[in-house]
Parts: sequence; C-alpha cells; structure tokens
Amino acid sequence: MNGIDLTTTSYGKVKGEKYDLAVLPWGATEPHNYHLPYLTDSILSHRIAIDALSQALQISDIRGMVFPPISMGSQNPGQRELSFCIHSRYETQKAILTDIVASLNCQGIHKLVIINGHGGNSFKNMIRDLSVDYPDFLIAHADWFSIVPQAGFFENRDDHAGEMETSVMMYYHPEWVSLEDASEGTSKPFALPSLNEKIAWIPRHWGKISIDTGVGNPKKSSAEKGERYAKAVVEKLSRLFVELATKEVYY
Repeated sequence: MNGIDLTTTSYGKVKGEKYDLAVLPWGATEPHNYHLPYLTDSILSHRIAIDALSQALQISDIRGMVFPPISMGSQNPGQRELSFCIHSRYETQKAILTDIVASLNCQGIHKLVIINGHGGNSFKNMIRDLSVDYPDFLIAHADWFSIVPQAGFFENRDDHAGEMETSVMMYYHPEWVSLEDASEGTSKPFALPSLNEKIAWIPRHWGKISIDTGVGNPKKSSAEKGERYAKAVVEKLSRLFVELATKEVYY
C-alpha cells in the first residue's frame, strides 16, 4: 500500500513524482446495525480504492494517490438523531470537495476520482459546478457498491449493513465485525404504493423503517462472499483508472 496511500506514505516518497490522478474515498459517520463500525462506508471505500489503484499500476505504468477517506456523509431524518451519527450538509461536502480540487489544481494534478461508499451522498451537481470553475479539471464519481450487481454473490439484497457490506468488511477487516451481535436488519416500506414504485422520491425516515439501523439481513455474510464481490468491483475500477490516465475522454 505504501506509495499510493496518503495515510501511510511520506512526502519523501512523493516529492518530484508526476501523478496522473488522485482518488478520493468518501463515506459517512453513521450506525451500521449492531455489528459494523460507524466508519464502515469510509473504511470500505478506502480499501477498495487502494486495491483498485494497486491493480491499475500492475496493468499500466500510471501513478495515482489515494486520499484518506472523507467521513462527512449526508444522512436521512431518523439517522441524524442517533448517537454520534453526523449529518453533513450539501454545502459542507461541496466546500470540502472544492478545497481538494483547488489544491490539486495548483499542484498540477487535474484528474480526481471519487469512490463513494455511502448511499446518501450525491456529487453530480457539485461536479457540474466545479467543472464550470475548473474547466480543465476532470472529476469522475463512482458508487463502488453499485458497480457490480449483487445477484449471484449474495442471498439477500443489501441496502444498509446487510449481507454485502458485512461480507466485504469481513474480507478486509474481520476483526471489526461482530456478527454475533447483528440484528436481522428488518425494514418497512413506505405506506404509499407510489413511493414504493419510485414514482416520486422522498428521504426515508430511518426511525420509521428500521429497528436496528440496518436495512438488509447480514446473517449469511461471509469473508469468502465479500472477497469475490470486492475483487469484481476492484477489477472494474482498476480499468477505469487506467482509461482515465491513458486515454482521451472524447473522440
């Protein structure tokens, strides 16, 4: 990991090097049922980013750097009230991203990939605004958890702290998973059929849909399932990194 991970590398190793892109993991600080860490979204986006960049370096002679993960996530009502859950406003997230882009831009690094691990985060309008302010700066965004469909990897679909997230955390950090403490992640749908059919969208009130903060059953999670899924995601992200570093975006 050393040399591509800003949490472990030093200035002595990066000084004088030319970098093709930077990778920014982004997560949240929020409860994940009773068995996963508050920083699950940040931890997983960071580990996936490092693995993907490591693989990209093996495939092609590119240089990239993974930032420490940002743990300022946007929360639904009913989550923000839970102990130590932090809700970060759009304006806060945009200010953080703007400062990172401005810093990289003045350093001559003009490509940034956000690897997002939190479903409540939305970066598209921020990126559009920044593309106006920094027209020569490319920002790409990927939700790592939606790159590869869950079908064929897991028995129960994960929405939050379920089988997928738990399995991937068991693969990367089994010491931080207390599966024996996990509740079943039972959730309730909206009372309005139109909302369940996604005719319109409103934020879900977490206190009304979930008993244990989870949405999805983690009971059948395993490190083996997590490894298979993580490697499938990493393969696709590594290809993205290589393409962004070596090819033109448009014909």
